[in-house]
Amino acid sequence: MFNPIPSRRAILAAAAAALFALSSALSACAPLAMFAQGTSGYGNNWGVQVSHSDVSTLCMTPALRFALWKVEGHFLKKAVVNSAYRSPEHNAAVGGASESYHTKCMAVDFFLPGVPKQKLIDYVATLNVVGGLGCYPGRDFIHMDVRQRPAGYRQPVTWGCA
Repeated sequence: MFNPIPSRRAILAAAAAALFALSSALSACAPLAMFAQGTSGYGNNWGVQVSHSDVSTLCMTPALRFALWKVEGHFLKKAVVNSAYRSPEHNAAVGGASESYHTKCMAVDFFLPGVPKQKLIDYVATLNVVGGLGCYPGRDFIHMDVRQRPAGYRQPVTWGCA
């Protein structure tokens, strides 16, 4: 005869299996960025290393945080963010584009201390989540945003990158 009520042992075994599966899945999600080495002399804003106290990283989108974690995990170094969210007024004052992704919490300007700029550019260009990659000659930082790529683009929209 079939007993529709599972035994206590069956319930405990199912719970243990579910707990093991959940912990295995979550451990695979732990970003390598958590092992990245920070650099003294920089501030911290919402878990992000920043170059100065005016940088606001509060509203960075999850996709942007993920992209930054990918970079940090790859190089095992903490990024230093020069610019993240900008109010429309601040964006206009610094000469930002009128539809800047900085005003949408979808962009950062950053560098990694000790990592050559070209190596950083080359790696960021491989990230599927990155929609825009900007390079500024004579500056140590790059721009990365998570805009939607135009149809047919296999790499980010780029400007100023050789």
